[in-house]
Amino acid sequence: MSKLPAVLITGASSGIGATYAERFAARGHDLVLVARDQTRLDELAARLREANGIRVDVVQADLTQPDDLARVEQRLREDTRIGVLVNNAGVGQPGGFLQQTAASIDGLVGLNITALTRLAAAIAPRLAEAGKGAIVNIGSVVGLAPELNMAVYGASKAYVLFLSQGLHLELGPRGVYVQAVLPAATRTEIWERSGMDIDALPEVMEVGDLVDAALTGYDRRELVTIPPLHVAERWDALDGARRLLLSDLRQAQPAERYRSAS
Repeated sequence: MSKLPAVLITGASSGIGATYAERFAARGHDLVLVARDQTRLDELAARLREANGIRVDVVQADLTQPDDLARVEQRLREDTRIGVLVNNAGVGQPGGFLQQTAASIDGLVGLNITALTRLAAAIAPRLAEAGKGAIVNIGSVVGLAPELNMAVYGASKAYVLFLSQGLHLELGPRGVYVQAVLPAATRTEIWERSGMDIDALPEVMEVGDLVDAALTGYDRRELVTIPPLHVAERWDALDGARRLLLSDLRQAQPAERYRSAS
């Protein structure tokens, strides 16, 4: 059995999640793979066991269903082998805001926000007590770009970034590393499931390149990793501008421009 921490990965049956599983398996980590597709999970687990000689557990779960989510939460709270959570499961948004239904909104928020937050909350106390471990939250550059006409999806990914930054401030001093990964368009099945044509996009990153870049950021203990960002100073400038904005907020009185002229 590996002495490295086991890694629990959601959305692990394909795409980014499956590639994270392959990469962590190659590093010698035991795995707990979570997804809805039992057949795919079993096939991936068998292949990774044979290729890497590691333990791979499979948990078939739909994280939008309360009972399934509770089972995974319990596993994260109780399985002390698990020292890394990769919060990867997510769903895209077909169409604009006017095309969204109550069911589509509930499904997206339930998976991209509620499940991700509850799983992080399930493992965080145990990691903080141990003084080690990691939570990796998969966001998106869409969370920085309301112009892309994906209001609900983008808002959910903006939440992932904000949550990750907040968790770093609280958990970092306790020895827990929190990473937000912000991919751009990546060649995965989420596009087809969301009814979108990925081939209509001008540039698409291959999933292996995305995960390898994300893991480079993970090894460097970056707080925010943006694999498609070629000018790193752009993020530094944006985050610096945000901090300056906060320093200019004074709440005793409204700003002069909002005061009545009368």
